[in-house]
Order: sequence, then C-alpha cells, then structure tokens
Amino acid sequence: MRFLSWLLTVGLAMILPAGTEGQSPAALEVVAAGITAPTDIRHAGDGSQRLFLVQQEGLIRVLDGNRILPTPFLDMRSQVLNRGEQGLLGLAFHPNYRVNGRFFVYFTAPDGQSNVLARFNVSRDALNVADPASQVVLLTIPHEHFENHNGGGLAFGPDGFLYLSVGDGGSACDPFANGQNRGVLLGKLLRLDVDSAEPYAVPPTNPFADEPGARGEIWAYGLRNPWRISFDRLTGDLFIADVGQNLREEVNFQAAGSAGGANYGWRFYEGTARNTCAVPGTDFPFVPPIIEYDHVLGRCSVTGGYLYSGAAIPALIGRYLYADFCTGEIFSAAPDANGVWTSTLLRDEAFFITTFGEDEQGELYLGDATNGRILKLVPAGGL
Repeated sequence: MRFLSWLLTVGLAMILPAGTEGQSPAALEVVAAGITAPTDIRHAGDGSQRLFLVQQEGLIRVLDGNRILPTPFLDMRSQVLNRGEQGLLGLAFHPNYRVNGRFFVYFTAPDGQSNVLARFNVSRDALNVADPASQVVLLTIPHEHFENHNGGGLAFGPDGFLYLSVGDGGSACDPFANGQNRGVLLGKLLRLDVDSAEPYAVPPTNPFADEPGARGEIWAYGLRNPWRISFDRLTGDLFIADVGQNLREEVNFQAAGSAGGANYGWRFYEGTARNTCAVPGTDFPFVPPIIEYDHVLGRCSVTGGYLYSGAAIPALIGRYLYADFCTGEIFSAAPDANGVWTSTLLRDEAFFITTFGEDEQGELYLGDATNGRILKLVPAGGL
C-alpha cells in the first residue's frame, strides 16, 4: 500500500495514511460483474431496493438482489457515441418516480457534436424495462470541438430541481474560455425545473436568471470537468468533484440553502493553485474547494462520491468518500471544528474507479472499469 501524507494549504485538506489495510473499517464485496465501463450507479427511491447500473456504451442494467436481470432497463446504444470520455454518462430518477415513472439521462449524441439531457418513462407493463418511445429531449448542449470534458453528474436537490454538471468543452486550458463565460452552458453546474413546464423551466431563483446575456440555467460556474455531484441526503449539502488539468484535483462544497452563483475559478485556478492558463492580472474572487490534492504518485483524476449515511460502517458516518481514478485510492474526508477538511486513505485498489453509487439505505458502491465490476463497501471483517 502506498503511504500518503501531505498537507495542503490552510483551510483545505490534510490527507493521512490509513496504515495497514487491516486498519481500514471498510472492505469491498463484488455484487455484479460483466458491467463494461460503468459510469453511474443509482437507485430509484421506490422501495424496490434495485440498483441501476449505467454502462458507457449506452446500456442501463438492473441489479435486483444478487442478480443482474437479463433484459436491460434501457438500451440506447444506437443513440450514444461511446468513445473516449463520451457515452452514456449520467442517470437520475425523479423524486416522485414511484408515481410518475420518470427518469433522466445525459449522453453524447451519435455525431459527437453535442451532449443531450433526455427524459424517459418506465414501461406501464414492466417495472424493470423503460419505454424507449417515451423519450423527450430536454436540452442539447453543443460540444463540437473536442471529445473530452463532458461532465455528466445528474442529481435532484432537496429543492426538487434537477442539477446537471457540464464540462468546459475540452482540450487544455479551456481554449474558448467557457468556464468563466456565463453566456454558455459549458463549464457549469445547471439547475432546472423539470416539472412546471415542457421541456423544462428556469427557476426564477437561479442566480443569473435575469442577467442580460447569461444563461438562466446556470447555478454555478468556473468548472473544468465536474465528474460526479451528490447531495447529502440528511442536510442537503452539495458536493461537486471537479477533475483538474496538471496541478490539482478538487472537491467543491455548497451548503444547503445556498443562493447559488459560486465561481470555482477555472480556467485560471485548479483548486487554489494558479495554473499555466492564468494570465497576469486575472486575479479574482472565487470559492476555494474543501478538498484538493496534487498529482504525486500517479494521481490524475478525482472521482466524486457521497457523504456516507448508511449504518453498516459506523466509522464512516458523516464522512465524504471519493477516489482517484488512476491510482485506485479511496479516501474518506470530514471537517474539523474549524471547517478544515482532512482526508484519510480508506483503501488502495488496483483498478480504475469510475463512479460511486448509493442505495436506498445510504450504503455505498463503486464502479471498477478495469474488471467490469460493481463493488459494495462493507464492514471490514464482515457484519
């Protein structure tokens, strides 16, 4: 196991070693295999205890108990470009899914020129199969220049609105300056009302809803490639993991009840570090992350997770879990009395971690892209 110990700037994160693996409170248990390139893991919130496993190629599979159902919940392979960072990237179930049967997906269009937010309904005749004819496209976001930095986090907030994280459009240094441009949707966190109008409405409480030239959908900006967002199911706090360029990986935080409008600094900052994209004289106020780390020992890309709210691993309750894609390291983090977040190495795995997931009880899962598996975090040594 690699030894971790470095201290970042004051107010950010100290990362401590976990020691030997036996000291970790968590182990991993394989719950599904044969899931190629998992990009998301979701529950429907309908009491069924099912998990929905998203594959980059355009499939959503159902994990019911300990078996993957043979028929996909949704097959979008003919509508999805599966290449590099492109594909079927996000899934969210409507908070009232038990009644309205609605869910939302975010994917790359076949021509690779845009990313699409679409709505579907579950079939009226089969609860484990979606109705492909019910598809409604809510939003098409042009992404024609580069293949990377698509974002793809989808989550409903405690306010009932749908949040979507969108990458900056790709390449190094955000060459079109999308992250700081409130006139485009790239490099942003969006907040949409998907209930009061078709295909959606802009909530009047969005921070730029009335700003001339700005896109009213924007909730926050200055993001590079926000790969996974999540809400604390108990408090409503929001975590936004944003993949860095060459210097820092970061996790941003928004307290419940925020009025939105935060600028997280990209393209001029990665975490709190001014990067090679910075232009002299471009200092400006921005919201620093609660967690950041550099690229030592092969680290390269943060995979955002969840604040653990389950019951099986008491030592993790109230701690935010995240990983590094390249090293397979899994961390847990929590703030001290002064609001300084400290991260601890929880596990060190030998596979690429692409996503986290949460079940109806708040227990956590992760996607293993190396071996095509879904694993559950369980107590070390068993229950």
